[in-house]
Amino acid sequence: MELKVLVDNNTFIDMYYFGEPAVSYYIEDGPDKILFDTGYSGIFMKNAELLNINLDNVNKLVISHGHNDHTGGLEKFFAKERNIELIAHPDCFEYKEDELGLFIGSPLSKDELARKCQLNLSKSPIKISEHITYLGEIPSLNDFEKREVIGKKLLDTKIVEDKVNDDSAIVYKFEKGLFIITGCSHSGICNIIEYAKKVCGDNRIYGVIGGLHLFDIDERLEKTINYLLENNIKHLYPCHCISLKAKIEMAKKLEIKEVGVGLNIKI
Repeated sequence: MELKVLVDNNTFIDMYYFGEPAVSYYIEDGPDKILFDTGYSGIFMKNAELLNINLDNVNKLVISHGHNDHTGGLEKFFAKERNIELIAHPDCFEYKEDELGLFIGSPLSKDELARKCQLNLSKSPIKISEHITYLGEIPSLNDFEKREVIGKKLLDTKIVEDKVNDDSAIVYKFEKGLFIITGCSHSGICNIIEYAKKVCGDNRIYGVIGGLHLFDIDERLEKTINYLLENNIKHLYPCHCISLKAKIEMAKKLEIKEVGVGLNIKI
């Protein structure tokens, strides 16, 4: 597998790409070319061009969840006709708003996307390439990662609190174990890892990249760090939605790696 970071909050010194508070990764697994999230705008396409990545070759698009820092680039991506499968949770493209009532969902609705691609919406895991699996809806498997309410969503005909049940991740399985790729980890990174173990039938975690949604030095962060230590995870790439103080706290006990646009991971 090869993964290239097309969008992240950070950029590297002397690597002249565009950054924004969002996520987009380009992943190759054998013949499959996978785009994971589309960032907040269309800059993932500019960065792909600068990185000599031809997004016309992408045959799978995975959306981690429906917030606009992960779906915002969909409109520009589908400005041209594409023969592509889009994998996401069934609730991913429903209306979402923040606590102030501002729209924070996908710029394209489920019906609009269904006219532009092969839409594959599932709560259950889906194998999307030889070694990569989309996890679907993540169950709560521990008591310290309770789902937080983030704004509201449209459920049937009512606006209700949104616990972001559409948040998912993908996992690459190979001879050394599992490599987890997340968007924001609203489901809880430890919940995601435990579910990936169950789905893949493998308890060895080789690495993790993605947003961890950790901001405060609190019990959740402490227990997350202990969990990562217990699982002996050597390749940790926390990015996007994690605070500096949380990263510093993690780095006291864990070896964490820097992430920025242009990062290339080969496994």
